[in-house]
Amino acid sequence: MATIAPISDLRNYGTVLDKVQKGQPVYLTRNGRGAYSIRDMKDEENFQKAEAMIQLLCEINAGIRSAEEEGWISEEDFRAHFKNRRKERK
Repeated sequence: MATIAPISDLRNYGTVLDKVQKGQPVYLTRNGRGAYSIRDMKDEENFQKAEAMIQLLCEINAGIRSAEEEGWISEEDFRAHFKNRRKERK
């Protein structure tokens, strides 16, 4: 369960940080509205992995849409493209 605290509680930040646990972020409010969150580093790592996965899935979907609109390429053309790119980098 997340903890909600006013940002003024950061004057004594040790007590705020003590409330942060894995899976239980602390949300800080300013004038009664959400302003910041403090979370465990493991939660942060998982959040970043999830963001990367979402971005990858979006790119894959864009590629599939493009292939459906413009046509798919053959496996041979695919392999040749990446072999040429590898040669260009050397």
